[in-house]
Amino acid sequence: MSNSYKKAVMNNGVLTVPDFVKIPFIIGDGTGPDIWRAAMCVFDESIRKAYGGRRKIEWIEMLAGGKAHDETGQWLPKETLQAFREMLIGIKGPLTTPVGGGIRSLNVAIRQLMDLYFSLRPVRYFRGVPSPVKHQSSWIWSSSVKIPRMFMRASSSSRETKTRKSCSRS
Repeated sequence: MSNSYKKAVMNNGVLTVPDFVKIPFIIGDGTGPDIWRAAMCVFDESIRKAYGGRRKIEWIEMLAGGKAHDETGQWLPKETLQAFREMLIGIKGPLTTPVGGGIRSLNVAIRQLMDLYFSLRPVRYFRGVPSPVKHQSSWIWSSSVKIPRMFMRASSSSRETKTRKSCSRS
């Protein structure tokens, strides 16, 4: 098997992730570096354990926030947004909100510029663990388009990428 790292691709609306995938990350500000170091170890070890070394991630650091500003003079470099658009998968740590100068929240800016307005998270019930949720097919979703956070049940076939356009009320 070649360990040539490649980016994920979208084929006919289906995300295809190669065994050796490139994934950009933004380390974040404040607690971001500490969280990232721990998270990266967890991600890498989880993938190693689940796939026995058959799959791996090449982490590509992209700049945003305080680190980007210190190194480039920009809070959110165009190269960072371009890498996330091209790679389709990415992760970011918490980012500072610049004070003064009319600069908006970097987290909001990324969400708007990348057209990310929807979050869908599975909820799994573990027998014996106290929980108000006892349905394995449950999902929690939230949207940034003035739709209140809701709890809903969904089948796996109803999961799809949500954008501002698809979340807008007609």
